[in-house]
Amino acid sequence: MRLLLVEDDHLLVSRLTKSLKLAGYAVDVATDGVEAEYLGNENIYDIAILDLGLPKRSGIEVLANWRQANNQLPVIVLTARDSWQERVDGFKTGADDYIGKPFHVEELLARISALLHRSKQTAAGSFNSCGLKLDEQAQTITTQDNLVHALTGTEFRLLRYFLLNPEKILSKSQLTEHIYNLDSDKDSNVIEAYIKRLRKLIGKQYIETRRGQGYIFKDMS
Repeated sequence: MRLLLVEDDHLLVSRLTKSLKLAGYAVDVATDGVEAEYLGNENIYDIAILDLGLPKRSGIEVLANWRQANNQLPVIVLTARDSWQERVDGFKTGADDYIGKPFHVEELLARISALLHRSKQTAAGSFNSCGLKLDEQAQTITTQDNLVHALTGTEFRLLRYFLLNPEKILSKSQLTEHIYNLDSDKDSNVIEAYIKRLRKLIGKQYIETRRGQGYIFKDMS
């Protein structure tokens, strides 16, 4: 999953980016409102974490402009913990959740997971599908034979994206956009290699190739 982190506090950005990547997210950063609004309209992000006190354009303006453009990108707003008015304004403008500063990274990760699962109508924390169990915290997959397999970062991001989007045709470019950040070397042929590895782990029947279109993760429940 690919996140847009909008924050102008460079120390906080550094800390959050490291933690988010360790949790299996691809992360892009915007440090002002103008850049944030532009990136958020690119339709490549699964969630945005949006600070309200930004240079050039406020977070509330950014969020309002997204919603006026019918951009339904899920948004967690960062607010001062004692600023109830900011929280109210955020919700009225179209925020999906908020977290008050200062906060523990673990709380932010839990809210991200809950929001992503809520938007896909699945239970947060893990996936139980077709005899498979993906543990998001441990980044492991338990297969039908009850064996637990550790996943690499890319394998985890790819499989989680498949599980969040079952029975949908996902092109290689779409998969690449949602599991890598802007700074990554995006070679779509690498996706094929990772899909081959996932098929060996979970069984090739789960991931169907549609020639000229992409891949479908089959909901076999």
